[in-house]
Formats: sequence, structure tokens, C-alpha cells
Amino acid sequence: MTFDALVINKSGEATVSASIQQLAEEQLPAGDVTVAIQYTTVNYKDGLCMQANGLFVRNYPHVAGIDFAGIVESSTDARFQPGDKVVLTGWNVGENHWGGFAQKARVKADWLVPLPDGLTLERAMAIGTAGLAAGLSVLALEDHGLKPDQGEVLVTGAAGGVGSIATAMLGKLGYEVAAVTGRPEAADYLKSLGASRIVPRDEINTVSKKPLETAVWAGCVDAVGGAMLARVLGQMKYGASVAAVGLAGGADLPASVIPFLLRGVNLLGIDTVLAPTEKRLVAWQRLARDLPMDQLDAMIQPAKLSDVPRLAEEILQGKVKGRVVVDVNAD
Repeated sequence: MTFDALVINKSGEATVSASIQQLAEEQLPAGDVTVAIQYTTVNYKDGLCMQANGLFVRNYPHVAGIDFAGIVESSTDARFQPGDKVVLTGWNVGENHWGGFAQKARVKADWLVPLPDGLTLERAMAIGTAGLAAGLSVLALEDHGLKPDQGEVLVTGAAGGVGSIATAMLGKLGYEVAAVTGRPEAADYLKSLGASRIVPRDEINTVSKKPLETAVWAGCVDAVGGAMLARVLGQMKYGASVAAVGLAGGADLPASVIPFLLRGVNLLGIDTVLAPTEKRLVAWQRLARDLPMDQLDAMIQPAKLSDVPRLAEEILQGKVKGRVVVDVNAD
């Protein structure tokens, strides 16, 4: 039996190509559980995996796709049986282990979680790794004392995958959400998700000469990083927290220690790869409970495997709104 997969190959140092190929199950990497994939997503990191700079992918041929949802076909682990519906996010799948841009995957059982109650496989991938990051971010902010009556919560990169889910979740929980975007045409979309107001990106994405500015934000989910994160730190209220989950704006942080020393600001790093299984399960349960499903459905941009290379490039260019959900079995 063969199956379709979007296979990435590299020729020389500068050329990466992707094409749909027929693979045999024997070609899959080692693992405890074989999954018939139904849906996957396209994320910013997937776009980077298709670049020739070698930041994530070391060995070719390669199957990218950092998450997937599907049905167990076979398992050597008693926790999963054929027919079980499962979700995978993180664990470096799609980077150093073949991932979701295929109709089959074989992975370690520890990497899987059962499909949460109340979710379909498609909706689970509308949430995906980006949604898990958003859910973990909201949990981290609440663990550090954030409550809806404390003031506005900022979400940067709000029109993207992490930002869209964070905006919808925070809005459903009763928070005032200030959504940052550089795309004026996304304003109505963000307000439909629950944003109270829209903040133009240029108002935030500049380096300030002042280590502290007027205290505005009660909390922040930052999906951008770089200069924007540095600026936000100086605008946080006393004791407020920033959950930082993205590096689209760069890994450098041109910030002072002053916000941490004089305002007690907390910088919370969110990593979906290393998050313990217990936290993953809690985050998935909260997402299934606290996300408005009609708004989640409105985020979905449906796609098929052949669309992935184009969409991955568009995500790197910041042109994609919401969540790209790929039906790997679509013609």
C-alpha cells in the first residue's frame, strides 16, 4: 500500500523543491503508532522548513508539517488502539522527524494526545500547534494572576494563527482584547473574533528610547518578538505578564531590565515542543471548552496538499489570515 506525501528535496546548497510523491509505509520512520492522517495545518515554521537555509531540516528527503490529526491504524503501545482519534502537536515533528504533510505518519506514542471531547479532527487542526501555543499562553497568564477585570490584554500578530486563537479565547473568557495588526483589512475579522479594539502595528513595532512608558496593558500574548516585544515590556502594568511565543520579529530583544526591576513584569516563555504532557492535556481541554466553535470555523482556510508550498511562502510573507487547514485526502 502506498500513500501520498509532500516530499521536500534539496539539490546543492540553494535549491529546495517540494512535490507530491507516492511512498510506501516501510519508508516511514520508526515509532510506536501509525496514524492515518486526516488533517494537518500550515504554520510559520513549516514555511521555514521549506527554505534552503537549513535552520530546521538537516536530512533530505523530508516530509514537513509540524502537527496533524488522524485515526490510529496500528499501535504497539497499549494507550492507543486502532480506530482511536488522536492529535499531535510539537515534539519537533516535521523538523527532524517526518510530519503531517502526508496521508500517513509513524510516531512515538508519547507524542500523541487523544482527540479532546467536543472537537472534530478538522477543528482540532484549526486549533493545531498555533492554537496550543495560544492556549498555553492564556493559561500561563492566568496562572500569574491575570483576571478579566484588570484592563486590556494585548495580542500581537493578532491576524495570524496564534493571535487569532488567543483573541478568540480571551474574548470568550470576558477579557478586553486589543489586537495588533499591520493589515487594516483584518480589522473586521479580528473584531468578529472578540477584539475590543484594533491597534495598528506601527504604534507598537518601534524601539522606544524610554525603558518605561505609560502603563497600559494588564497582560499580553506576544506572537511576534523582537522590537515589538521590547516595546510592549515597557508598557505593561505593575506585576503584569507577557506570554512570548513567536520569533517572527527576530530573536534579539533590545530591551532594558528596568521593566522587570521597577514594574515587576514577568516574561513567560511558551514552547509547544517542550511543554509537559500534563500541561498539553489541560490546554487542549480548555481550548475545547473556551473557544467559540463558530468563530473557530470562521478562521479556517481550507487547502489540499498541492496548495502547501504556495501557502507556506505566503505565511512567511504575512499574507495569510487565520488557520490553514489541509485535508490531506482531498483531490
